[in-house]
Amino acid sequence: MLAENFDEIIEKRRSNRRFDPEVKVPDEVIKRSLERAILSPNSSNMQLWEFYWIKSQEEKEKYTAFCLGQSAAKTAQQIVVFVTRKDLWAKHAKWNLDRLKQGITGEPNKLQKRGLDYYGKLMPLAYRSDWFGFFAFVRRMISFFGGLTKPFYRMGGKADQRVTVHKSCALAAQTFMLSIAAEGFESCPMEGFDEKRVKQALNLPCGAEINMIIAVGKGTPEGVWGPRFRIPYEEVVFER
Repeated sequence: MLAENFDEIIEKRRSNRRFDPEVKVPDEVIKRSLERAILSPNSSNMQLWEFYWIKSQEEKEKYTAFCLGQSAAKTAQQIVVFVTRKDLWAKHAKWNLDRLKQGITGEPNKLQKRGLDYYGKLMPLAYRSDWFGFFAFVRRMISFFGGLTKPFYRMGGKADQRVTVHKSCALAAQTFMLSIAAEGFESCPMEGFDEKRVKQALNLPCGAEINMIIAVGKGTPEGVWGPRFRIPYEEVVFER
């Protein structure tokens, strides 16, 4: 039964580009969907994301311009901006470390010590960066020599870090959109936007990046651009 319900949600979730202006999306729907998004899987539980809920009509009009006048943004009842925050890695590593320490009484056991080392040593190694690329060089050397004789996690520079945080944020965005579908509404993820102006409007620091902007509303038939079609299963799934 659960699988059938999930199939229904997957089938319902379509990118709808024109929403019904007469049907409001209750704030409770967005709040529940954001709470579910926060539960999404993410790399090392670092949760290097932020979600900006655009609610007022004045702000929505501003973001319609930022989204280049797309009909999805123009007709949206609610808009949520998904943001990556790689720059918060130290704060979030400490948050995880502190939570681990709270659960330890006396000498940490082997598993607890691994957790302390993970957030106290590995996360700084994985995320720390500098202007001269010294830490990226160290990561590449560790990966190179560690991977000579066995499988090894390949750490690199800022590009690898960006990929990691964007993957995690995209997982949260997908959870949000599936939740919106389950609530009986539609969404449209948008990548066509002026990132510089969005960052300025949100007063984000240089290290933050916009992952995607999602418009939400009650979809209309004209908002769906034809039937959904995908490359055949056998062309994208390979069994080994």
